[in-house]
Amino acid sequence: MSEHANGLDRASLAPEWQRAFDWVERTLGGRVVRAKRQERWRPAWFLDVERAGAILSVYFRGDRGEVGSGVYPLEHEVAVFGVLEAEGLLVPHVYALCPDPRGMLMDAVPGRPDLSTNENAEDRASVLAHLMDLYAELHAIDPKRFEEIGLERPAPEDVPLGDFARWEERYRARKSAPEPMIEFGIRWVHRNVPQRTQLACLHADAGNFIFEGARVTALLDFELACLGDPLADLGALRARDLSEPLGDLRPGLRRYAERTGQELDLAALDFYTIRFGLQTPMAVAAIVRGCPKGTNLAQFLGWYLVYGRVPCELIARRAGVAIEPPALPDPEPTSRSGAHDFLVEVLGGDGPAETYEIDVALRVAQYLRRAELYGPQLEAEDLDDVAELLGRRPVSWCEADEALEAFVLDAPPDLDGPLARYFVRRCLREESLLAPAMREIEGAKVQIF
Repeated sequence: MSEHANGLDRASLAPEWQRAFDWVERTLGGRVVRAKRQERWRPAWFLDVERAGAILSVYFRGDRGEVGSGVYPLEHEVAVFGVLEAEGLLVPHVYALCPDPRGMLMDAVPGRPDLSTNENAEDRASVLAHLMDLYAELHAIDPKRFEEIGLERPAPEDVPLGDFARWEERYRARKSAPEPMIEFGIRWVHRNVPQRTQLACLHADAGNFIFEGARVTALLDFELACLGDPLADLGALRARDLSEPLGDLRPGLRRYAERTGQELDLAALDFYTIRFGLQTPMAVAAIVRGCPKGTNLAQFLGWYLVYGRVPCELIARRAGVAIEPPALPDPEPTSRSGAHDFLVEVLGGDGPAETYEIDVALRVAQYLRRAELYGPQLEAEDLDDVAELLGRRPVSWCEADEALEAFVLDAPPDLDGPLARYFVRRCLREESLLAPAMREIEGAKVQIF
């Protein structure tokens, strides 16, 4: 973390943050006396503002920019927060939207994310129960309140799809290479829409919350909020558990059912887990392929693989197809292996990386070192799997991707299981290369109900 204490040296900040801090002071009528940059893939600051002799703690969260999904603008989220606060939901107060640099200013609420960091089992169970109560409250708000601020009401037959069309449109606008796994998932989603019409405002990125002790202190990040089937939030929560473990979700699901009087449809829950999971690789595929400046490549590639694999695992399970995880082959060092080892050791040092940027580079170096040692053998095994599907063996992954995308676009439903099996095995191979850099999502497994 980079930190400035009292006597903040504004001149040391980049010009856009000098403008942002000036705007914060004008907006709140005070003076920024402390600032802490939150080191993450999107820009954000914790600020202390002195006004009228008291300290106000606020949070400035910047726009996603090129490395975000961009499905909705920040104005969308600010409007949603306004309704939620007015309806009494447990969310931070949002003061205003900063036009330059684009960002949202809100209260800094006490608490921390990632329920798995709470070592008290009773507290974890209480937090999950409280979270389900909050989702029951959210879903009980009249959808018309959100239509009034511009959220689109889907046609009755499209309620289970929510805003999936937006994700698909953005994915196709940015697509730069064949994406057979994503195309397979999109076709499956459209072919397997459940018949459900209950409508509510969805958190959509469910599981974004902070807590203290045994209670949730705030629901956060409503930038993807939309109207759809409330069960979709439970599917999204199941997917969120992959990167931020929530513990056994079954008591939470029962709690939600009791609070809402709704019987849980497990087949529909699978559909929503698949749909939500697939939206992540749809959103980050172009980033992984193009790697724009500022990208935390290992983080985004990890999301692409895990959130692409899990939908395929559930599809294969529903098709009754077993999956044999591929084994990691013996390493085959080359004349360049020593250089990869050297790079990892230099970046890693004797302890954790000291800065976010160095850590980003370290994770890429860890990935490339393993890709050099194991990649050729794994690619050969992958092409053998492709040959079983296509009846011929492509000479490279590039050729395989082109052929597979054409294949999945015409494949009948009875091939869903074999195709899902292949894509799971492919993701697992790539995850084995990325493993040292995957951090919290290494070996992530979806909960089965």
